[in-house]
Amino acid sequence: MSNQFAAELNEFSQVGKVIGVVSGKGGVGKSLVTSLLAVAMNRRGHRVGILDGDITGPSIPKAFGISGKAPMDERGVHPAQSKSGISVMSINLLLDEDTDPVVWRGPLVGGAVKQFWTDVIWDDIDYLFIDMPPGTGDVPLTVFQSIPVDGIVVVTSPQELVSMIVAKAVKMAELMNIPVIGLVENMSYFACPDCGSSHRIFGESHIDQIALTHGLPVLAKLPIDPVIASLVDQGKVEELASYGLEQVAALIE
Repeated sequence: MSNQFAAELNEFSQVGKVIGVVSGKGGVGKSLVTSLLAVAMNRRGHRVGILDGDITGPSIPKAFGISGKAPMDERGVHPAQSKSGISVMSINLLLDEDTDPVVWRGPLVGGAVKQFWTDVIWDDIDYLFIDMPPGTGDVPLTVFQSIPVDGIVVVTSPQELVSMIVAKAVKMAELMNIPVIGLVENMSYFACPDCGSSHRIFGESHIDQIALTHGLPVLAKLPIDPVIASLVDQGKVEELASYGLEQVAALIE
């Protein structure tokens, strides 16, 4: 794959590994998995950043309880810092109001994500996680072509047309020569607090067969848990358990 589209990292930035978090469709919990992975990696003593590539549906600042504008100085724009010291850059940190819609066509959206790599000062980051917009369109293509992604995690859920949609995301990564670290299934089951048994709210999972088909590991299966929704809504994602994602962080290391 030619790197004629490669974008230069900001001269004041230092970034180690870049991990993309992708999904074939929206609404499967990609931002949650990005956040939990970043928190797990941060707990392991690494300097962590999140580049919120979902320009039209940014949710990372809200999950971390970050509001206001990204700080700027004579060198450029700096990411905001979460309570535990995770660096976060999102379009919401540049808007006058975080409820302002971003009504842009594809090339402008892709250009904004690229600028988060070229213009933002990522100060001494060991692991940068990119929360990618869903699908295999313009923006994921721009990211894969212009930013040196070291590997991706594919997020899925039981209720989608799983095998076809995951296959699209995996095949796109293969076309772009980007390693797939593995699959994470969100909303996999509900653990009943009364009877103690697990219930498959969205039907039986097909993740193991899909993983086998593509020769990929299943990294984690996350539950449907009201505590997750509550803490994320309160901007307290850093207080959540890692739901098995600390093993994924260890694998990425």
